[in-house]
Amino acid sequence: GQIIPERRFVEAINRQAYQYEMGDFPAEWEAWIRKKRKDPPTIEEILKNENYREEMKQKIKDVSEKDKLLQAKEYKEGLVAERVHTHVKGHASAPYYGKSEPSQDPTSAASSFQPGSWMPPGSGSSHNK
Repeated sequence: GQIIPERRFVEAINRQAYQYEMGDFPAEWEAWIRKKRKDPPTIEEILKNENYREEMKQKIKDVSEKDKLLQAKEYKEGLVAERVHTHVKGHASAPYYGKSEPSQDPTSAASSFQPGSWMPPGSGSSHNK
């Protein structure tokens, strides 16, 4: 009187089970194995869906190209400000950011604090120039 659930599996011809990675089988087969769909997919269905995905990728690529051209045109016309590219030096948790000379200003980074150094007048520091 016990109902045994249906077992679904796919046998890979050229690989062992441990060599399997996500995406090796079409998404339609994955859905059938995981019982997200009732019937196994047909070859025609898989090919149709793959063609649709390729078309979508191409359309997305075309739209992004058009968007880049439109942005470049707007930048030239002055309608939109260009993005500012920030150069990040070091990391917030780094105790040292690469300063090569002592500074009159105190600095702090993460959990460390470096007090400012005394500089004699006319020593050529950037603050006295």
